Amino acid sequence: MGRAPRIHRTAGEVPLGIVREPVPAVALPSLAPDPDLYERLTRAVREPRRVDEAAVRWLERCLAEHRRVEDTTGSRPLLPVVRAQLAVVAELAHGAGGPLGERLVGLAAEYAQFVAWMCQDSGDLAAALAWYDRAHAWALEAGDARLAATTLSMRAHQAWSIGDGRACVRLAEAARLHDGHTTPGVQGMAAQMAARGHALMGEAEAARVLLDEAERLIVRATERPEDEPAWMYFYDDGWFAMQRGMAEIELGAGDRAVPLLEAGLARLPEAYRRDRAWFGSCLAKAHLLTGDADAAAGTALRFAEDALAVNAYAVRTLREVAAELRDTGIAAARDLGDLLAGARNASGREG
Repeated sequence: MGRAPRIHRTAGEVPLGIVREPVPAVALPSLAPDPDLYERLTRAVREPRRVDEAAVRWLERCLAEHRRVEDTTGSRPLLPVVRAQLAVVAELAHGAGGPLGERLVGLAAEYAQFVAWMCQDSGDLAAALAWYDRAHAWALEAGDARLAATTLSMRAHQAWSIGDGRACVRLAEAARLHDGHTTPGVQGMAAQMAARGHALMGEAEAARVLLDEAERLIVRATERPEDEPAWMYFYDDGWFAMQRGMAEIELGAGDRAVPLLEAGLARLPEAYRRDRAWFGSCLAKAHLLTGDADAAAGTALRFAEDALAVNAYAVRTLREVAAELRDTGIAAARDLGDLLAGARNASGREG
């Protein structure tokens, strides 16, 4: 019989129950192995060559579940757990042979891409770049063009996040070199990233042409979601509308951005707490661009608590909005400033 798992609590804004044995994981009922699976996992960790189908299926499910946990908690409390899981998967991939070994290389690539995203979300851009490169190499080794393209799109996102529009476009175009071997959703992600790079450089026509192309691809993807890879679970037309809104903000078109962001947020489930905080901060900025200070203040205040809990990037945007609203005399703007100042004094850091 398997031993009872030991559950620990992580430090951070959102506490999680963590099972340490036989593989570190968030303590979710859907991931609790029965005694037989527990023994299979324990045996595989001790002797990677003995990994079997049941253990690999559990690891795949574990990754899918943790992606969704991160949507709610943000990256900070989850990153150490997923790094530990990746170490296990990489060791199993090294020790296993045949089709299971090839499958584990692909799974290691998915884990590395997820770790890279969480490093980026946590502000560790150097680690993110290293893990994106590792994910891309493993994806190529596994023959998975969809994941290879996705890692390049995510590197484009990282370039966008530091204001490098040219690198964003180049990386997105590199992702599209895989187009004949990917899916409409993966292609749409690359097209919208190229569009955002052009928007960052103020190239409105190029950006909007690519956004129109991306929208057509996303519509095709939503018609057959079962054809898209597992990591594209969040990517639909509502999410794309918010990406388009972000591009319009870069172009200074708040009047275009506001309805796009509002429509996407209306469809985004409450469980996507981190993304709701980010796109909510973008909506506040879009209202500011239109000159609607009241809407900007109210929107910023509405999303501030979630931003402070799980999204440091959103906090930075809200601080920019608060600075613009400081002298307006709007009550919501005063409350926002007080909330952000109090959080900074309490934690000594952003977010």
